[in-house]
Formats: sequence, C-alpha cells, structure tokens
Amino acid sequence: MKLLTHIPAWLKNKYFIALGVFAAIMLFFDKNDVFTQSARNKQLKELQESKQYYSDRIASERKELEQLKSNPGTVEKYAREKYLMKRDNEDLFIIPESIDNEGDKKLAQ
Repeated sequence: MKLLTHIPAWLKNKYFIALGVFAAIMLFFDKNDVFTQSARNKQLKELQESKQYYSDRIASERKELEQLKSNPGTVEKYAREKYLMKRDNEDLFIIPESIDNEGDKKLAQ
C-alpha cells in the first residue's frame, strides 16, 4: 500500500486512465493504427508518382503516334531505330554502346 501513496493524484484519476487506455488502443492495437497509416501514406505517395510517370509516358507515346501517322519520314526513322530495318542496298552494322567486364574476359580467352 505504500507504493500507491507515491503515485501522484492526477495519475490515479479515472479519466486520465481511460484516456491513456484509449490512446494505447488507437495507437497500437487498432486496425488503422499509426504505423499502418504511415505505411499507407507512403504507398499512396509511390502510387501517385507512378501514376504521374505513366501519364507522362502515355502523353509522349501519343505524340509519337501522331507523328508516325502524319509524317512518312518519321515512320522510316522509327523502323530503323526500333526494329533495325534497312534498305535493300545498305549494310547495317550494330555497335554496342558499352561492353561489360565479363564480355572482355570472354573475348580475351
């Protein structure tokens, strides 16, 4: 009983105890606790960034599609760059931009 005499009166208040229990339940034990909400906010931010990226990508693809529909020179350029097509009287040499170290080792052997 001496232990209870050292506790301040405001800690023994039933309203303070109820508030503390309620706060603990809301912060740690509820299905929408603080940690879950922060994870959801982080996921929402990532999804919004990816939405922006894909929206920009769609806009650039639509612009490229309009150019392909309207300009025959663009169609030839696109076919040469993307599908490595060539004319009948041309030779096509493909040069890689960078060679990794493993490729150098295999060539040396």
